[in-house]
Amino acid sequence: MSLASVRAFLAEHAPDIAIIETDVSSATVAQAAAAHDVEPAQIAKTLSLRVGERVVLVVTRGDARLDNRKVKAALGGKPRMLDAAEVEAVTGHPVGGVCPFGLSSPLPVYCDVSLRAFAEVVPAAGSTTSALRISPERMALLTGAEWADLCQDPS
Repeated sequence: MSLASVRAFLAEHAPDIAIIETDVSSATVAQAAAAHDVEPAQIAKTLSLRVGERVVLVVTRGDARLDNRKVKAALGGKPRMLDAAEVEAVTGHPVGGVCPFGLSSPLPVYCDVSLRAFAEVVPAAGSTTSALRISPERMALLTGAEWADLCQDPS
């Protein structure tokens, strides 16, 4: 269902983007980087957070860590990660396959500015064995994402 919803989203909004399916899991950043032959930083990981009463998605580079102070300042509250059941319920995607495409319900999406370090990133595509390649700018455009500085400095 989840991979199907991403396929349907891309067919409607970006038919030129191909989904890459592998025989190996890409559920973690390290697994995804190995499966797609990129550095871990180039994986676009999608985090599902509760900030106050609302749920948001934050897409960031694979090696980045959220900065709670920045998230609180930008999004208006302390972030709390959703558990696996909540993630699947609100996104329609299983943990390890979460992406900002083909969501089961509309959610605000924020792309961390750290993604702009890359011409191309590799987000999941709705399952633990699927992904796609896309520019960060196009990903933000397709998902209606806002850009925000939400992560710790990589140094």
